[in-house]
Amino acid sequence: MAGPPSSTGDVFLYFLAIFLPPVAVFFKRGCSADVLINILLWILGWIPGVIHAWWIISRYGRPAGAPVGRRY
Repeated sequence: MAGPPSSTGDVFLYFLAIFLPPVAVFFKRGCSADVLINILLWILGWIPGVIHAWWIISRYGRPAGAPVGRRY
């Protein structure tokens, strides 16, 4: 079953993950083990870092505490 469509912020993170995968993972998950794993994968090779970053971005929804709707 497909998840909800990506938000505009996620599209930006997908683009950022092409150039700096650990930064995109940090913006999505904060300072967590996912960032350290992504840094190690990025050191081992650019493609594993990008794939892991895209997986993190697509797997996790909004960060906790993020606003849900538009603010007027």
